[in-house]
Amino acid sequence: MVPTRILGPWRPGAAMQTFSFIPLPVEVSATFISLPQHYLEVCKSFKRHCNPFIYQTFLLLEKDYRKTNESYKNEITIKIAGNNRLIPVQRITDEDFETLIDTLRPHKNVTGLDVRYNLLTDDGAKHVAKLLEEVQSITYLNLMFNDIKTDGGEVIAKALHRNQTLKHLRLTGNKIENKGGMFFATMLQINSSLEKLDLGDCDLGMQSLIALATVLTTNHSIKGINLNRPILRSEEEESTIHMSHTLQINSTLIELHMCKHDIKNFGMQQLCKALYSNTALRYLDVSCNKITRDAMKYLGELLKRNNVLEVIDLSSNRIEDEGSMYVTEALAFYNTSLKALSIVSNNITGKGLTAFSDAMKTNTTLTNIYIWGNKFDSETCVLVKK
Repeated sequence: MVPTRILGPWRPGAAMQTFSFIPLPVEVSATFISLPQHYLEVCKSFKRHCNPFIYQTFLLLEKDYRKTNESYKNEITIKIAGNNRLIPVQRITDEDFETLIDTLRPHKNVTGLDVRYNLLTDDGAKHVAKLLEEVQSITYLNLMFNDIKTDGGEVIAKALHRNQTLKHLRLTGNKIENKGGMFFATMLQINSSLEKLDLGDCDLGMQSLIALATVLTTNHSIKGINLNRPILRSEEEESTIHMSHTLQINSTLIELHMCKHDIKNFGMQQLCKALYSNTALRYLDVSCNKITRDAMKYLGELLKRNNVLEVIDLSSNRIEDEGSMYVTEALAFYNTSLKALSIVSNNITGKGLTAFSDAMKTNTTLTNIYIWGNKFDSETCVLVKK
């Protein structure tokens, strides 16, 4: 996740930030000019008060676009995140969202909408479905941490049966639960355009996890999926075993997040075995699990033979110094693909951290390693400083 850059208030003597006012594409400029007024007109037609947060976002849209779009493409993403602390926020309700999508309908160059951390409920999900069915230009939709539950999840999933333009959907933090997850598994049997799906922290159950893993054996469009923090009532690691089977077959999945899945050493062994034959996966997130030093034998052997994985997140496990040795041997002498590795909070002492430092002297591809939360001694601190 890329951190947000927040600019502080201007101070006397400080260099003022300047923006290049290169002429925008005619269609983009026309959209920026018309959106605020169009929004006021839609609110009037619905006989509703305008939401000042939405209106202010439209007024600042050109400034945001110039900061984030170097090539000035004819594609606009509107960010109305309810956790924005830079401008006054009146979080979006279901009614606000209805007026919002009516405003966006004629503007075909609006391709992204970010309304995370707002107040959308299952009623608002009906308007989301309307957006997916009627505004066919939307390729990115972020609904993270609203209040959409199972019924709303069903409505959105069924709308995606007919939608062929959305590429990335984020539902993280909406409690659609196991039944809602099943609706999305069914959707993935039909939809062939969605490429990224975030269902982390949605209270998925074992049934929906297995269904999603099974569907991914035949779905050839999904490139990234987030299944973090499901509700598991078993210690048998069934979800990990099924996902391992998926990885043996699937040839399109590039990014997999399985944080807080209660993965233990056996589950990690199964994932590593599956990745011997997988030539697609680039990003594996198994953070916040129950993986210990013994499982690092399997990961070490995998890294000696797999030259596809580029990012591995092992944060908040317990690999310790002994587990570190298996990994560092592979990194020092064999692996030529891994670019980023997180071993944050793994009970590693100076011995293990020094081994990682030594491995990076011979490894030419690993450029980012995250080590905080471990046990630093004076020798390690000197190495880190260097």
